[in-house]
Amino acid sequence: MSKIVEGLLYSESHEWVKVDGDVAIIGVSDFAQEEMGDITYVDMPEEGDEVAAGEEFGALESVKASSELYSPVSGKVVAVNSAVEDSPELINEDPYTNWIIKVKMSDSSELNSLLTAAAYGQKL
Repeated sequence: MSKIVEGLLYSESHEWVKVDGDVAIIGVSDFAQEEMGDITYVDMPEEGDEVAAGEEFGALESVKASSELYSPVSGKVVAVNSAVEDSPELINEDPYTNWIIKVKMSDSSELNSLLTAAAYGQKL
C-alpha cells in the first residue's frame, strides 16, 4: 500500500504539492516511485525556468522505465533539489522529504484542481 501524506495536494499524474505561501514545493508520490522501481536519473529544469500547469517539466528514469514529470502549477522555478540530481535514489528512500523543484506560483487558484490526500487515495 502506497504511503499518502495528509496536508499535501496531489495531481492525477502522481506529483505532490506542499504549499508554502506563494511557493509550491513539488515532488513525486510514493506510488510513483514504487511504480518506477530504482530511480537512476532525475531530469529537472533550471532555476529561473517557467513551468505551466499540466505541462512537462522533467522526467524520472529507472532501470525499467522513464516517466515524465508534469507541473501541477504554473510559475517560475525558484529552486531545484541538487541532492536528488546527484543521488536519485533519495526519491525511492523518501519521496515526500526529497522534493524535486520549488515554483513561485503565478496563479494559486490552479491548486483548486488538485486532489486532497483522501481523493488521491481513492484513485490508487
